[in-house]
Amino acid sequence: MTNQIYPCLWFDGQAQEAAKFYCSIFSDAKITADNQMVVLFEINGKKFMGLNGGPHFKFNEAVSFVIECETQEEIDRYWNALTADGGQESNCGWLKDKFGVSWQVVPTILSKLMSDPARAQRVMNAFMQMKKFDISALENA
Repeated sequence: MTNQIYPCLWFDGQAQEAAKFYCSIFSDAKITADNQMVVLFEINGKKFMGLNGGPHFKFNEAVSFVIECETQEEIDRYWNALTADGGQESNCGWLKDKFGVSWQVVPTILSKLMSDPARAQRVMNAFMQMKKFDISALENA
């Protein structure tokens, strides 16, 4: 048997609500176990645990989840869903959802654009001005 490694997300009584929220956003997602204290769920085959641990700890930007997107439509969909109902936009593709969990919604093409020495600085200057990434603006930088 191999050792599994997966994140445990500490919520203040909202673990089940959060798991349902995340499972509604990602098409390949499901809750696999649930009780008052812990909910286990999977997103795109990755296991997560939500813990109703109380008010002792809060999320911060030291840990975030990255969503790579092929198209602007994907970026828009994830961005809008994750910032809904009290989420907060930040700079350079970062956001916090309504539970305070940090996410980065980034275009897959970003690494290619940033690896081109002739364009990297212009691309970086462009995305430093953005909240939600705009693929067209990055490609035109």
